Parts: sequence; C-alpha cells; structure tokens
Amino acid sequence: MKQFTLFSLLLAAPVMAQSTEAEPAPSVNIMQIMEQGGVMMIPLAILSIVTVFLVFLYLLIIRKGAVINNRFMAQAENLILQGDYNYLSEICRKDSSAVAKILGRAIDFLRATPSSSLSDVREVAEAEGSRQAGLLSQRITYLADVGNVAPMVGLLGTVIGMIKSFMEIAQGNFEGVKQMQLASGVSEALITTASGLIIGIVAIIFYSVFRGRVQRFIAELEAASTHLMAVLSTVRKSNGQD
Repeated sequence: MKQFTLFSLLLAAPVMAQSTEAEPAPSVNIMQIMEQGGVMMIPLAILSIVTVFLVFLYLLIIRKGAVINNRFMAQAENLILQGDYNYLSEICRKDSSAVAKILGRAIDFLRATPSSSLSDVREVAEAEGSRQAGLLSQRITYLADVGNVAPMVGLLGTVIGMIKSFMEIAQGNFEGVKQMQLASGVSEALITTASGLIIGIVAIIFYSVFRGRVQRFIAELEAASTHLMAVLSTVRKSNGQD
C-alpha cells in the first residue's frame, strides 16, 4: 500500500509542477501606458517636450562664453588704455556676451556725452548690468513654471480618472464589471499622477542646476564689469578728465 502511494505521488509530481508553474506576466510598453493615461497625457506629453527643449536650450545659451568672453575682455581693456572708444563701441556691438553689452552701453553713453562724469558712466553700466542679470535669471524661470504646472496637470488627470471610475461603477450591472471599471479608472489616475510628478521633478532638478550656474555667472559678470570700469576710471584720471 505504501509503495502504491509513493508511486502515485511520483507520477503526479510532474503534473502538479506544471499546474503550479507561474504564467509569464504580459509585457506593457510605454505606448500602452500612455493610452491608459487618458486625455490628460496630451498636455503632459507637451510639458515633457517643453522640458527637454528648455534643458538643451539652456545648456547652449547659459554658459560662460555667452556671459563673459575672455578674448573680448583682453581686447576691450587694451582699447580702453589706448582711448580708442570708436573701435571699442564697434566690437561691443559685434560681441554677443553680456559683458560686451554692458560695456557697449557705457561707451555709447560716454561718446554721446563726453563731458559726463565717471559716476554717470558707472550708473549707466550698473543699469545695463542689472538688466542683463535679470534676463539671465528670467530665462530659467520657465523650467520652474513647468515644474509647478506638471504635477497640477497630473493631479487633474487623477481627479478625472477617479470621476470616470465612479461613473462607470454606477452604470455597471455585475460586480466583476464594476471591479474591472474601477481598476481601469484608478490606473488612469495613477499614470497621470506619476507622469506629472516625473516631469515636475526633472524640471525642478534642472532649474536648480541652472539657477546655481546663473548666480555664479552673475557674480563673475559683476566682477568683469567692475574691472573694466576701474580701467576706464584710471585712464580718465590720467588724462585729467575726472
């Protein structure tokens, strides 16, 4: 009897192993997740594209060469020492760096009013410097706006998904149908929430990186413009103009 029982268990073991083997889980790709997210995935996709575009744009324009050009600094200092303000104004217009715009505005003011004092020239340079610093800081605020808006759009998608779930549950006739409709609405809500948070987190992280870079460049811009104004002051004093 014991031998028959053991033999039966040995025969039944492969069948039991096959019956208990876990079936492979169906694969879900990104497009299916996007489709399950509902209509709110459209603005979230737009926000993600805007985030990527802004990141690459700021990597190109928010760099030291766009704020302070060392070659321009050396050339401008030599022209100030030589007193050639006409050619200096010309190269300031050709150079696209922020320090060139500051110096160019000061030199144009000096050429237009030769009798102006150095303090007046400094005020013009400081005003243009404040404007350039404001432009640098203002550019990166768009990333902060995306970081704030994306989670709110995801939250709106969550609310829409939950409303859709409860409306479909109210119209269901069978318990199984109600559960399936609830799962569909909840998945839509969770997908939009997760997408909004991911976009917002990425945007805020890069905003923090670019904000630190902008603050460092603004400090260097102030130092560079102060240096050029000091050279201009020395030249004017040596010529007895101040």
